[in-house]
Amino acid sequence: MVMNLKELILRLRRLIIIVTQLILVICAYLLAFFLRLDFKIDSNSWQIILKTLPILVCFKMVIFGYLGLYSGLWRYASVDDIWKIIKAHVLAVLCFVPAIAFIHTFEGFPRSIIAIDFILSFCFIAGIRFVSRLFREKFRSEYKTKRKNALIVGAGEAGVMVLRETRMNLKSNIEIVGFIDDDSRKRNLRVQGVNILGTRSDIPSVVEEYGVEEIIIAIPSAKGEEIRSIIAYCKIPSVKIRIVPGLQNLISGELEAKPREIKPEDLLGRDTVNINKEEIKDYLFEKVVLVTGAGGSIGSALCRQIVNFNPKEILLFDHNENDVYYLGIEFLTKYRHIKFSTIIGDIKDIGLLKSIFSLYRPEIIFHAAAHKHVPLMEGNPGAAVKNNIIGSRNLIYAANHYKAERFIFISTDKAVNPTSVMGMTKRIVEMILQAKAKISKTKYMAVRFGNVLGSNGSVIPLFKRQIEEGGPLTITHPEVKRYFMSINEAAQLVLQAGSMGEAGEIFILDMGEQIKILDLAKEMIILYGLKPDVDIKIEYIGLRPGEKLFEETLLNTERDKATKADKIYIAKLDSFDSKILREKIKDLERAVNVMDNREIVKRLQEIIKI
Repeated sequence: MVMNLKELILRLRRLIIIVTQLILVICAYLLAFFLRLDFKIDSNSWQIILKTLPILVCFKMVIFGYLGLYSGLWRYASVDDIWKIIKAHVLAVLCFVPAIAFIHTFEGFPRSIIAIDFILSFCFIAGIRFVSRLFREKFRSEYKTKRKNALIVGAGEAGVMVLRETRMNLKSNIEIVGFIDDDSRKRNLRVQGVNILGTRSDIPSVVEEYGVEEIIIAIPSAKGEEIRSIIAYCKIPSVKIRIVPGLQNLISGELEAKPREIKPEDLLGRDTVNINKEEIKDYLFEKVVLVTGAGGSIGSALCRQIVNFNPKEILLFDHNENDVYYLGIEFLTKYRHIKFSTIIGDIKDIGLLKSIFSLYRPEIIFHAAAHKHVPLMEGNPGAAVKNNIIGSRNLIYAANHYKAERFIFISTDKAVNPTSVMGMTKRIVEMILQAKAKISKTKYMAVRFGNVLGSNGSVIPLFKRQIEEGGPLTITHPEVKRYFMSINEAAQLVLQAGSMGEAGEIFILDMGEQIKILDLAKEMIILYGLKPDVDIKIEYIGLRPGEKLFEETLLNTERDKATKADKIYIAKLDSFDSKILREKIKDLERAVNVMDNREIVKRLQEIIKI
């Protein structure tokens, strides 16, 4: 019965709002006369009221509807509503006064009624909205369980949005006890009745004093270093940490005032990626796009970005049937307007490549398929060569033979002065690509970047699993550092680089600051509400074969030059003899065919040096 009544009210909400405002308009007009005439209204005055009230009501109700005063939610009443109500009453007066002058020539009509009615009507129409909001925020239902005390870090716009959401949302079980803000000028001030209790260094004492159970970080513009610094002050047992989505979500209008769990990429806090969508659309719109390794982290992220530029068809190519299957399901549900085909196969299969290129005629190719695990490839150099070099060469040659427009190869920072088998195979593919670019009409290019947070091969999934299993959390070395970026950022920059290549360029993505893996591990443990080395042990297992303590710097200002795109640079191309490269690769293939691992590594090193 209660639910049926609630549903009925929701259906009739607009009608109820119209009737309520009609009653308020009438009451304001009548009260204006009562006040003006000292509550003594004679028959003559009643005649004036009965003649003029319908005119006023007609004007006001039409103008209210025109300005959208029947469609707003009163519980979200704001300053914008006040301006709309003022504008509506001004327009009503501008229409009402000439009408009265024309019809009644103001004979016996007190002029002050217009001003009194304006004030009363405005107060009634605006007041009912803010009373409704006040009632909702201050006198919410008591059916909820005990509310948790929470602290908001950041007394800016995002922090205020969180405060409003917790007050307006009936299902919220959070009570905001205060704000934390590093601006000393805000100390001891109040924001919508809530005190600013101190700076980030005061977090531990505030948590203890107010019994805080949850901390919400509401600084969308914060960089990774700042977020990690804030979290360092939140290392308090049993206190949950959440965060408001970043600046990019604010700009795109995707920000929900509801905080979410902190993700590893929040610890990076990288600047928003600025891409030129028109340039990307120019080369992807109505084109057949082939993505190898489509089921992987980078490949699938590229596919999700590509759909925004309305390609003619996307070919999802991968040897892992499960990954492609689930990506296909996602396309069927989220991107129904995009034509796509799923292809299960191996880039080493020349017959399959001929079939795909002759049947679909892909115009744009993103080559993300590769063996990427450095330690595994050290023990299996033959597999690395077959997949990363021979398979990539097959694809590069097919793109040229079938006259594809662009070929974008996903490389790695490990190809810079490579010491691992994986890094060497990637560098050799770059060389094959550059050699083919010299003689082909296809525009070949490579894009290098470092570790991607959350990708299948990154440390994040490993750390998560180890923490959930109770530890220990394993790190190769306490001083090891790596470059990181988010999957979406990497995908967007790859698409941008794809619009710029002409003839074998190697584009380098700006990875920002190097992050110590030990620090990242500790922060992840803290995000789970645990203490490093107390609840979760950290063990050092030593550098594995092929791994470096520090990755090579991606940006060498003496050798690399900036492009017109933000965060993308072009590496100076190395010169080498293409004929010698082909001969060396044939020698490498012979070593692979006999599975001589030592000879394979030797041949790889020889090719790198040419």
